[in-house]
Amino acid sequence: MILALSRCSHGAVNAVAHDDLVFELLDEAPPDALLAAEVELDPDVEWLMRLDRVDFPPGGVAYRHTHPGPGIRCLLFGSIRVESGGETHEYGPFEPWFERGPEPVYAAASETEPSAFVRAMLVPREWEGKRTIRYVDPADEEKPKLQRATVFLEQPLR
Repeated sequence: MILALSRCSHGAVNAVAHDDLVFELLDEAPPDALLAAEVELDPDVEWLMRLDRVDFPPGGVAYRHTHPGPGIRCLLFGSIRVESGGETHEYGPFEPWFERGPEPVYAAASETEPSAFVRAMLVPREWEGKRTIRYVDPADEEKPKLQRATVFLEQPLR
Protein backbone atom coordinates (compact mmCIF):
# COMPACT_ATOMS: atom_id res chain seq x y z
CA MET A 1 0.00 0.00 0.00
CA ILE A 2 1.29 3.48 -0.89
CA LEU A 3 0.61 6.69 1.01
CA ALA A 4 0.99 9.50 -1.51
CA LEU A 5 0.87 13.28 -1.51
CA SER A 6 -0.07 15.01 -4.76
CA ARG A 7 -1.60 18.25 -5.99
CA CYS A 8 -4.61 16.43 -7.47
CA SER A 9 -6.80 13.46 -6.63
CA HIS A 10 -6.33 10.04 -8.19
CA GLY A 11 -9.74 8.75 -7.11
CA ALA A 12 -8.66 6.82 -4.02
CA VAL A 13 -11.36 5.69 -1.60
CA ASN A 14 -9.07 6.62 1.30
CA ALA A 15 -8.11 10.24 0.74
CA VAL A 16 -8.00 13.56 2.59
CA ALA A 17 -7.22 17.02 1.25
CA HIS A 18 -5.97 20.34 2.55
CA ASP A 19 -6.29 23.19 0.06
CA ASP A 20 -4.55 21.85 -3.07
CA LEU A 21 -2.68 19.04 -1.29
CA VAL A 22 -4.23 15.56 -1.57
CA PHE A 23 -3.11 12.65 0.60
CA GLU A 24 -4.23 9.23 -0.69
CA LEU A 25 -3.79 5.54 0.07
CA LEU A 26 -3.20 3.83 -3.28
CA ASP A 27 -1.97 0.55 -4.76
CA GLU A 28 0.73 2.32 -6.78
CA ALA A 29 2.58 5.62 -6.49
CA PRO A 30 1.15 8.17 -8.94
CA PRO A 31 3.72 9.62 -11.36
CA ASP A 32 2.91 13.18 -10.23
CA ALA A 33 3.29 12.49 -6.49
CA LEU A 34 5.22 15.05 -4.48
CA LEU A 35 6.05 12.15 -2.18
CA ALA A 36 4.98 8.51 -2.01
CA ALA A 37 5.91 5.98 0.66
CA GLU A 38 5.13 2.32 1.11
CA VAL A 39 3.24 1.62 4.32
CA GLU A 40 2.51 -1.71 5.97
CA LEU A 41 -0.62 -1.78 8.09
CA ASP A 42 -1.58 -4.69 10.34
CA PRO A 43 -4.73 -6.13 8.70
CA ASP A 44 -6.09 -7.15 12.12
CA VAL A 45 -6.19 -3.51 13.28
CA GLU A 46 -8.84 -0.94 12.40
CA TRP A 47 -7.07 2.15 11.02
CA LEU A 48 -7.94 5.84 10.69
CA MET A 49 -6.60 8.48 8.36
CA ARG A 50 -6.11 11.69 10.33
CA LEU A 51 -5.60 15.08 8.70
CA ASP A 52 -4.15 17.72 10.97
CA ARG A 53 -1.92 20.77 11.07
CA VAL A 54 0.89 21.56 13.48
CA ASP A 55 1.85 25.20 14.06
CA PHE A 56 5.11 26.34 15.67
CA PRO A 57 6.01 29.83 16.85
CA PRO A 58 9.57 31.02 16.12
CA GLY A 59 11.99 28.74 17.97
CA GLY A 60 9.40 26.02 18.61
CA VAL A 61 10.55 22.42 18.95
CA ALA A 62 8.98 18.98 19.10
CA TYR A 63 11.19 17.01 21.49
CA ARG A 64 12.24 13.47 20.48
CA HIS A 65 8.98 11.63 20.01
CA THR A 66 7.16 8.85 18.19
CA HIS A 67 3.67 8.29 16.78
CA PRO A 68 1.61 5.07 16.55
CA GLY A 69 1.55 5.09 12.75
CA PRO A 70 3.12 6.43 9.56
CA GLY A 71 2.38 9.70 7.83
CA ILE A 72 3.39 12.30 5.29
CA ARG A 73 3.95 15.89 6.35
CA CYS A 74 4.21 18.95 4.10
CA LEU A 75 5.51 22.29 5.33
CA LEU A 76 3.10 25.12 4.60
CA PHE A 77 5.32 28.04 5.61
CA GLY A 78 8.47 28.81 7.56
CA SER A 79 11.19 26.19 7.85
CA ILE A 80 11.81 23.11 9.94
CA ARG A 81 14.77 20.85 10.71
CA VAL A 82 13.87 17.19 11.24
CA GLU A 83 16.25 14.70 12.85
CA SER A 84 15.44 11.00 12.62
CA GLY A 85 17.28 7.75 11.97
CA GLY A 86 20.69 9.41 12.28
CA GLU A 87 19.88 11.92 9.51
CA THR A 88 19.02 15.61 9.55
CA HIS A 89 16.95 17.35 6.86
CA GLU A 90 15.85 20.97 6.46
CA TYR A 91 12.48 21.62 4.82
CA GLY A 92 11.03 24.78 3.31
CA PRO A 93 7.53 25.66 2.11
CA PHE A 94 5.74 22.85 0.26
CA GLU A 95 8.52 20.34 0.82
CA PRO A 96 7.12 17.02 2.12
CA TRP A 97 8.66 14.28 4.26
CA PHE A 98 7.62 10.88 5.55
CA GLU A 99 7.75 9.62 9.13
CA ARG A 100 7.34 5.92 9.89
CA GLY A 101 5.76 6.51 13.31
CA PRO A 102 7.70 4.32 15.72
CA GLU A 103 11.08 5.83 14.76
CA PRO A 104 12.01 8.74 17.11
CA VAL A 105 11.94 12.22 15.57
CA TYR A 106 13.15 15.62 16.81
CA ALA A 107 11.91 18.73 15.00
CA ALA A 108 13.04 22.36 15.35
CA ALA A 109 11.15 25.14 13.61
CA SER A 110 12.65 28.37 12.32
CA GLU A 111 14.13 30.63 14.99
CA THR A 112 12.90 33.76 13.19
CA GLU A 113 9.43 33.09 11.80
CA PRO A 114 6.33 30.96 12.47
CA SER A 115 6.21 27.57 10.75
CA ALA A 116 3.44 25.06 10.11
CA PHE A 117 2.95 21.72 8.42
CA VAL A 118 -0.07 19.72 7.42
CA ARG A 119 0.00 15.93 7.68
CA ALA A 120 -1.98 12.84 6.91
CA MET A 121 -1.21 10.11 9.41
CA LEU A 122 -2.48 6.54 9.60
CA VAL A 123 -3.24 5.54 13.18
CA PRO A 124 -5.00 2.63 14.87
CA ARG A 125 -8.63 3.49 15.60
CA GLU A 126 -7.97 3.31 19.35
CA TRP A 127 -6.19 6.70 18.91
CA GLU A 128 -9.31 8.42 17.58
CA GLY A 129 -9.65 11.84 19.21
CA LYS A 130 -6.38 11.45 21.15
CA ARG A 131 -2.95 13.06 20.92
CA THR A 132 -0.59 10.62 19.25
CA ILE A 133 2.74 12.17 20.22
CA ARG A 134 4.73 10.07 22.70
CA TYR A 135 7.97 11.53 24.06
CA VAL A 136 11.04 9.28 24.13
CA ASP A 137 12.32 10.95 27.33
CA PRO A 138 9.50 11.07 29.93
CA ALA A 139 10.99 14.34 31.28
CA ASP A 140 10.08 16.02 27.96
CA GLU A 141 6.40 15.40 28.71
CA GLU A 142 6.61 18.03 31.46
CA LYS A 143 8.40 20.68 29.37
CA PRO A 144 6.38 23.55 27.88
CA LYS A 145 5.06 22.75 24.40
CA LEU A 146 5.01 25.64 21.98
CA GLN A 147 3.61 23.70 19.01
CA ARG A 148 -0.16 23.43 18.56
CA ALA A 149 -1.91 20.67 16.62
CA THR A 150 -5.33 21.18 15.04
CA VAL A 151 -7.15 18.04 13.90
CA PHE A 152 -9.30 18.65 10.82
CA LEU A 153 -10.73 15.17 10.43
CA GLU A 154 -10.34 11.50 11.21
CA GLN A 155 -11.92 8.88 8.98
CA PRO A 156 -11.84 5.09 9.13
CA LEU A 157 -10.01 3.37 6.30
CA ARG A 158 -12.34 1.53 3.93
